[in-house]
Amino acid sequence: MSQTHRYQGPAFFSHGFRPFFLLSALWAGLAMLIWIAMLGGRAVLPVAFDPFSWHAHEFLYGYLGGVIGGFVLTAVPNWTSRPALAGMPLAGLVALWLLGRGAVAVSGLLDWRLVMLADLGLGIALCAYLAREILRGQHWRNLPVLLLIALLTASNALFHLDASDGGPAFEGIGLRLGLAAAVALISLIGGRIIPTFTRNWLAKRDADRPPAAFGRGDAVVLALTILALLCFIIQPQSAPTSWLMLAGGAAHLWRLSRWRGLATLPEPLLWVLHLAYGLLALGFWAEAAAGFGWIAPAAGRHVWLAGAIGLMTLAVMTRASLGHTGRALHAGGGTTALYLALAGSVVARLLAGVWPGQLWVLHLSGTLWLLAFFGFALLYLPVLTQPRPATA
Repeated sequence: MSQTHRYQGPAFFSHGFRPFFLLSALWAGLAMLIWIAMLGGRAVLPVAFDPFSWHAHEFLYGYLGGVIGGFVLTAVPNWTSRPALAGMPLAGLVALWLLGRGAVAVSGLLDWRLVMLADLGLGIALCAYLAREILRGQHWRNLPVLLLIALLTASNALFHLDASDGGPAFEGIGLRLGLAAAVALISLIGGRIIPTFTRNWLAKRDADRPPAAFGRGDAVVLALTILALLCFIIQPQSAPTSWLMLAGGAAHLWRLSRWRGLATLPEPLLWVLHLAYGLLALGFWAEAAAGFGWIAPAAGRHVWLAGAIGLMTLAVMTRASLGHTGRALHAGGGTTALYLALAGSVVARLLAGVWPGQLWVLHLSGTLWLLAFFGFALLYLPVLTQPRPATA
């Protein structure tokens, strides 16, 4: 009998996705409110980072770090058929994530080394857990996932090093390495789950043409992605990097076109995954446009950050929360509204970069972001905190 089956405590700590998804969504909304206050000149928190660096850090390492925690702790037991963490071990990992958020929030009062160690705790623990499970189960196929999460954790350390020099860490190599690791992770995991979920859904409807299976073309796309991201890390605004970004975006759109996305339009739980991957491809083009000087770099980068990462994680959180609590894999009107709100937030943020004088567009983007993530927390609160239905 698995540890999860023996667990008799609160449902909230029965599976990793429950606390991490709920707390991450709440933090995505709360951090946006704090960020808006910071832009207004109010010193809400005694942070050591400049406002822009704190904003970027708490999305990429705070929010995304928590979502990755929930994903890994939920997916790995399915990959390895080994017991899932529950109870006190899971609560301990949640405490590590909260410790990191608290340490960064008061980083202006602490030595930066202590803040960095506190902030790296969850990432290091997840890497150790994933490495143990891969070794025990001999699941070498998932080794790239471990390597990318380790890169993301290492980039967080570099971010703290960049910030300790007093410069804008959001422009440093640490953030670029972390963003590249996140984009590569979505390219890898998205390439697994999107065609698989689409294939399973179409098979139930007797579709005559399933999504294309992984082949040499996909391998070429991933190789091109790695090359483009390496150049992005080293020389983000150079002409060769911009041309590679253009090629990378086209390659990912070609890959996405083979997964039958249009056939999934009746089911928002599926088309949102295709849309998020499409934003990943467009993010390459946005970085190219920023490199050529056509749009502001911050606006272009939000296509990856808020668009690809934000929408993909929201899609995964909703699907996993429904599926792992025995509910139907169908997005109702409320969940669909969450997707549309976040997509609208991304469009508005990009437009704000094109029309820098139109502050109302920025306000619209922030409002839609709050609706998406606070809306998820409200709508999925009973799903994530209550026991699995007896009929499921």
